[in-house]
Amino acid sequence: MCTGESIATICSNGIFQKNVSANVNLPLLFRPDVHFVSAVMLDKAKLDSRAKIEDVAREAGVSIMSVSRAMRGVEGLSLKKRTEILKIAKRIGYEPSSVAGSLAAENSTLIGISVPTLEDAVFSEIFDGMRPVFNNAGFQTVFDTTEYQPKREERWIDRMISWRPAGIVLSGVDHSKSARRKLKNSGIPTLEIWDYSADPIDLCVGVDHYEIGYAMARHLLDLGYERPAYVGVEYQRDQRADKRMDGFRDAFEAEGHLLVGNVRLEEAVSFEAGKQGLIRVLETVSKPPDVVYFLNDHMAFGGMQECDSRGISVPDDLGIVGFNGLNINNVLPKQITTSITPRTLMGSTGSSLLVAHILKAANQKCVALPVKIFPGDTVRSQLELKRS
Repeated sequence: MCTGESIATICSNGIFQKNVSANVNLPLLFRPDVHFVSAVMLDKAKLDSRAKIEDVAREAGVSIMSVSRAMRGVEGLSLKKRTEILKIAKRIGYEPSSVAGSLAAENSTLIGISVPTLEDAVFSEIFDGMRPVFNNAGFQTVFDTTEYQPKREERWIDRMISWRPAGIVLSGVDHSKSARRKLKNSGIPTLEIWDYSADPIDLCVGVDHYEIGYAMARHLLDLGYERPAYVGVEYQRDQRADKRMDGFRDAFEAEGHLLVGNVRLEEAVSFEAGKQGLIRVLETVSKPPDVVYFLNDHMAFGGMQECDSRGISVPDDLGIVGFNGLNINNVLPKQITTSITPRTLMGSTGSSLLVAHILKAANQKCVALPVKIFPGDTVRSQLELKRS
């Protein structure tokens, strides 16, 4: 392993290393900020044509995990099936990665972490809580992103299982039945984080998103709001957001108030998406809303900017509500009404529970963390309600 402080360094092993911070212990193969060029320029066509474990699995009609078991000689396959897989691997020229093999050792110190995206500050803050716990316990981490695609997550899970890491961290609790079964059968300690379920794959530390939406709606109902609208992303793209919207809608409907607008956008979660979402709400609903609930604070800020450009007073004419308690609220002259999630605490609590489980010292499986409603300045206050 080579580490260093320079922006670009040629290490003694002939590997080009770029943008490396000091005292990095993560194997270079797994660092997203490291780019490799062999000292001897390899023929890209030859690299691309090498047989992969997926090729063996496809031809044998089995899972990647089954191929991995056959190559490593572990239990779980019949002799006939193992022999068949080995013959296919030899015929097409598949050779197991020496790196993957080294990671398959029982004392592996690797933790695999899957997140939907690296563009959302939420997941970086959760990892901020995880990092010191894993570092102090001697574990290293490898990241991948799913881009909110279940099939992509399942392929990553197959790859991780074949590596036999010390532990796995998944975002959310909504995974395919196949992924849940594979992870349960693998015996690898698995932490689901950011969402909460009383029936996790293994371990779970998070917040209840349905209850977050429900609680925010109750807060708004207490302030006299009756015509809510919602702005988010496409249905099932972000299942945690869908749960919040479901709780929000159910609380209002329980009091006889229906959503006057439910706008779903294809655009990524951003200021611009919030702005466009509010435009669609204002221009398409038959009855104007008195409050709009956004998927997160960034989108809520975009909606506020559109209100400002249209001369709509917030909160006098329209209430604006976000989610997460993101850092943008610290610099806004008019702070967004939102739900504050304990992201760093979630990371530290989850990683501590996972490490304890790996070391066979844990007896707790699920932790639901509290969420706080921040009243902010973008909905009417109780004092204003009394005056009116």
